[in-house]
Amino acid sequence: MKQDTLTFVQKLGLPLALAALGIIVFLPQPEGLPVAGQRMLGLLVFSVILWMTESVSYPVSAGVILAMMTLLLGFSPSIADPAVNFTMPQALGMGLRGFSNSAWAMVAAALFLAAAMQMTGFDRRIALRIMALVGAKSNRIFIGVIGTGFVLSFFVPSTTARVACIVPIVMGIIQAFKVDKRGPFASLLLIACAQVDSIWNVGIKTAAAQNMVAVGFIREQLGVEISWIEWFAAAAPFAAIMSVAMYFLLLKMMPPEVDEIPGGEEAIKKELQALGPIKAGELRLMIVAVALLCFWVLEGRTWGMFGIGGTMGTTKIHPFDTASITVVAVSLLMIPRIGVMSWKEAQSKINWGTIVLFGVGISLGSAIISTKAGPWLARNIVPAFGLTASTPFMILAIMALFLIIIHMGFASATALASALIPIIISVLSEVAKVQSGINVLGLTMILQYVVSFGFILPANAPQNMIAYGTDTFTVRQFIKTGIPLTLIAYGCIMLLAATYWKWLGYV
Repeated sequence: MKQDTLTFVQKLGLPLALAALGIIVFLPQPEGLPVAGQRMLGLLVFSVILWMTESVSYPVSAGVILAMMTLLLGFSPSIADPAVNFTMPQALGMGLRGFSNSAWAMVAAALFLAAAMQMTGFDRRIALRIMALVGAKSNRIFIGVIGTGFVLSFFVPSTTARVACIVPIVMGIIQAFKVDKRGPFASLLLIACAQVDSIWNVGIKTAAAQNMVAVGFIREQLGVEISWIEWFAAAAPFAAIMSVAMYFLLLKMMPPEVDEIPGGEEAIKKELQALGPIKAGELRLMIVAVALLCFWVLEGRTWGMFGIGGTMGTTKIHPFDTASITVVAVSLLMIPRIGVMSWKEAQSKINWGTIVLFGVGISLGSAIISTKAGPWLARNIVPAFGLTASTPFMILAIMALFLIIIHMGFASATALASALIPIIISVLSEVAKVQSGINVLGLTMILQYVVSFGFILPANAPQNMIAYGTDTFTVRQFIKTGIPLTLIAYGCIMLLAATYWKWLGYV
């Protein structure tokens, strides 16, 4: 990022972050908060300011945070024995802890899986097949975009990759149909490309990196592993309702200028013919992808078990967790004569910055907990906001609204989850000490759904920026549709919290 291209806010970001860090580090030490914990809270604020202002790129911010964590902890008294300091290797080890986390392994493997989809063109074939099924009426093409986003969410565990697949296809349809690139129909389709993927990021555990961040912290702090099917059973109804709501909302707010596209079906068939018959590499990838989905769905299931939380059966169908089996699958895809890609082919298509950011984000969250900063913060937040006397429903309403507002300043749901999910778990755990009816796991899961609400600004998510880069809609159009979509999503969260999730015991 060149200095002369930075905005005023970006130029201000780094000095402001450093000033905030300095103030917190040199404040008098609060009672009950270790020195290392105080410094990690300062680093948390430093990180949030960097991420919100985008004063440096996300990968660079990850390197800066890692270096600062090493230095701040390396000169801090140890938590176990305050009479001695952490050693620098110990401090660096805490900074690198996220890179040995299974959630990090899952995200890294997912990016390789997404690269395999792109290299073979299998994701494009899926998308075109769905578009061919729906027909050439404008509302059906819209349904095709929603359906494509839904189906790819099962097989492509990268939001950016899914949108990067769908957008060129939709743009090709718009050009082939000779539709106005800045007209309502084109704007409708491209906005939908981004929003449907954000929606199904909620519904499917493996669809987004931020979900794996939350799952990792839940495992670390609560000792509970959330299976793929448990997540899907809880979250898919929300995503399904929101998909329908988005369909009617966008059609109402951005009615297409044409009802049917002349020659639309022929254009899609032409695209499919250009792909040719399914190739050997695609077939091998399809077998691996379907097998992988089966392993995800059956994760944690036992023979004879019926329903979520059932007790019939004692032998697991398979021993693999989501991350482990995904790593195995990616390894198969890179073996000569069995797989579909070589390391040289794959590594050029991987966003290594995302992998680095994800690892450091997990390390930061873990350090906040291990230095006792999270629990200390929770003990002060709970009485300050009167959460002790609030019902689970009201706690959810307050914290969900907070997440929606703060997401306005973030361009990465992964960064938002890394910064706040450990704090959310600590806050809910503190309330649970007083209120026996608080389900920390359930409320954390639901609040993680809200982390994916990047509906309002193009800058709130990478998938939004990919769609915005097509120059088919304005920021104002995205905001105009994004605000009511966010309000509907918030209302849906609260409705399900009062009904479905309450019946499941999550609220």
